[in-house]
Amino acid sequence: MNNDAAIEIAIVGGGIIGICAAAYLAEAGRGVTVFDRTGICEETSSGNAAAFAFSDVLPLAQKGMIKNLPKWLADPLGPLSIPPSYLPKLLPWLIRFWRAGRSDRYEASLAAQVAMMGLAESEWAGLMQRSGTRAMLREDGSLELYESAAEFRASLPGWAARQRFDIGFRHVEGNELAALQPGLSPRFVKGTFVPAWKTVADPKLLGKAIWAYAQQKGARFEKARIERVETGPAGVTLHFADGATRQARHLVIAAGAWSHLLAKDLGDRIPLETERGYNTTLPKDAFDVKRQLIFSGHGFVVTPLETGLRVGGAVELGGIDRPPNYARSKALLQKAQKFLPGLDPAGGREWMGFRPSLPDSLPVIGRARANPSVIHAFGHGHLGLTQSAATGRLIRDLVLEQAPPIDLMPFSPQRF
Repeated sequence: MNNDAAIEIAIVGGGIIGICAAAYLAEAGRGVTVFDRTGICEETSSGNAAAFAFSDVLPLAQKGMIKNLPKWLADPLGPLSIPPSYLPKLLPWLIRFWRAGRSDRYEASLAAQVAMMGLAESEWAGLMQRSGTRAMLREDGSLELYESAAEFRASLPGWAARQRFDIGFRHVEGNELAALQPGLSPRFVKGTFVPAWKTVADPKLLGKAIWAYAQQKGARFEKARIERVETGPAGVTLHFADGATRQARHLVIAAGAWSHLLAKDLGDRIPLETERGYNTTLPKDAFDVKRQLIFSGHGFVVTPLETGLRVGGAVELGGIDRPPNYARSKALLQKAQKFLPGLDPAGGREWMGFRPSLPDSLPVIGRARANPSVIHAFGHGHLGLTQSAATGRLIRDLVLEQAPPIDLMPFSPQRF
């Protein structure tokens, strides 16, 4: 590593947010170097549920999580779990999360998310076209499933909110439900089909393909762990785990669940928490799933990929240091077998990833308090893949000092 070479723009994090930021900045002719401890699209961005969830505009606190919290917490393998020893550390975040669900904050968060999703959809369309990845897009829609009339009725306010923003859907049952997903368990009495919902062939393959495009435009990668950052008159100093230092004129912090640790060096205390998500990827022929199936009452999805059938989701609020609890992925797979009779559970690959989540379900996208040459871009929660192209566009606009296409105030790193 050349300690004397100054970097124009350093990006910390080789996940999908950092990849898209690199692509947009490289397209603009800027010198970009991405640093990651593992590689490009090798950690959390590699194993997500593969959805472009542009219609998923409801804040998590408004999606029934508060109401269901006591019931879910009673089940250690249910949709949401919190290790008892972690609860004291988590409590301030949970209080913020509860406050974010109050009606006086709901409309502002919803409007901000709708704006972000509109930008995300248009920017992904453009980026896929420019990068030659359009063939990796799947437009089969999604099917959300309900086991009772009561569960269906509980979902209706959320669908009404989406309808206000012209998000298309239709409720289905009987033969239409069976046609959308043959072989489904009869325990599901209703469903909601969202025809414009999109998925990708495989999130890891897409991330690596976007990175290949960024490289063609001049972006570079260095495998390294950055322990801390500091700013000064000349820009930003990067301190590496091996003791080396490098200078950069601009810095983008896009390190997912670890980002707030670097932001803290710069005076920005951002209440990021880690949603640990689990999945199992089965062979492609495990079951003929026609489109992404959403089992919202159980907190997981099943997604058909080019590389297999992915069964995953759920939330474990347990930080970044605890070892994985793969009993959770096994529990999801057992449920999937009940919901899709005939599903073959053999030959699966288990996985855990870290979703970087903020209590109001909005990411932080904006300049650091200590130095405007540092940009925070993290905290996308379940929506990192969905919102990554929009975030890349917004980072480019901030670096080039151009007017962004949406209001960035709701995403300010200083809003907390």
